[in-house]
Amino acid sequence: MKFSLFTALSMVLCVLTSHSQAEAPEGFTNLFNAKDLSGWHGHNPHDTVKIAPKKRAEAIEGYQAAFNEHWSVDGEDLVNDGHGPYATTDKEYGDMEFWIEYKTVAQADSGIYLRGTPQVQIWDTTKEGGKWDIDADKGSGGLWNNTKGAPGYVPSANMDKPFGEWNAFKITQLGSRTSIVFNDTLVIDNAIMENYWDRTKPLPATGPIHLQTHGGEIRWRNIYVREVPAEEANAKLRGDDAAQGFTSIFNGKDLTGWKGATKHYEVRDGSIVCQEGHGGNLYTEEEYADFVVRLEFKLPPGGNNGLAIRYPGTGNPAYDGMTELQVLDDTAEMYNELDDRQYHGSVYGVAAAHRGYLRPVGEWNYQEVTVKGSTIKVELNGSVITDVDVNEINEYMGDNPHAGKTRAKGHFGFAGHNDPVMFRNVAIKKLD
Repeated sequence: MKFSLFTALSMVLCVLTSHSQAEAPEGFTNLFNAKDLSGWHGHNPHDTVKIAPKKRAEAIEGYQAAFNEHWSVDGEDLVNDGHGPYATTDKEYGDMEFWIEYKTVAQADSGIYLRGTPQVQIWDTTKEGGKWDIDADKGSGGLWNNTKGAPGYVPSANMDKPFGEWNAFKITQLGSRTSIVFNDTLVIDNAIMENYWDRTKPLPATGPIHLQTHGGEIRWRNIYVREVPAEEANAKLRGDDAAQGFTSIFNGKDLTGWKGATKHYEVRDGSIVCQEGHGGNLYTEEEYADFVVRLEFKLPPGGNNGLAIRYPGTGNPAYDGMTELQVLDDTAEMYNELDDRQYHGSVYGVAAAHRGYLRPVGEWNYQEVTVKGSTIKVELNGSVITDVDVNEINEYMGDNPHAGKTRAKGHFGFAGHNDPVMFRNVAIKKLD
């Protein structure tokens, strides 16, 4: 399984214990103080998505009277009567662990929106609930707004407790990848959560948590969040290379197995680094046809490099190889006017990547690239930012033809552009 280490770590965390509202688990922040609605506000994103961005703040303010009418605190419970806007965190979150317990009633359904996007589904799973035709019988905890039949659309098991009993979610969100432990059982294992608002794009990089209201009373308690730091997220996303069939192609000590511009690269702190003021193409001795490569990289301010894909060993990887996949600090002001096909993760000059998914400059990013036939997929920090068949593209930046676009085999490497971009933990798996 691709994310076996992540799965193992999730299962270690799946033993659920009850905590008082005053005692958040270690490393977690309590999002509900059991006294008032501090830290929350009312919002219905299905309405505000139709409003011009400049007017959304005003629209959200208009929800607050109804929010206070339909949401209340009863003992240690956050209670909604089944109506009104959704309870929404004031803060937005990216990579996180989110724990919550809920109790609902017959005929009601609800959900938890992650990064402002629907949703981790909560059902009345009984036949009397009348929604077996839309998969309520499969149980709560699925990503019901994913495309029907897609990974994660329904949970792996129906773990719902009878009405009147508390259910518990432990949700991990890393990039677009969602894992859910529901009532002690891992029911969603690293599925891509689709962007309901625009399925052509990945899930937003950050967003609020919404607790949905939908037709019946629902009570919530023990609401905790932990923001996952980059190093931990990278390790969980990556999992165990060897167990997943990957072979390391960099020993962390020297450039054994690499050729090309070896004098312009060095090994520093277990990383391959392009020397500042130098460039050139550093590439593997071995050639690859179809493959998956995974690596981590760290950009300096304004950093620029690239991944050479099926490079012939001579010429420009972007044109003579299948492509150069851009590695770039998209946030640098000096790059504000680039062609969209020049930003990070783009098939250089051919296909633009989705932007906004890089970690801050100076942090390590995790990236996985799948090259199969004429298709290229780039997953950055858990979000797919490029997924394209280059044979279907015939319009190029500057009208410059890409002679090597149809190459079926070649070297993998780095295309340096004078900046000390760092690469580490480089591993590859052949698909042919």
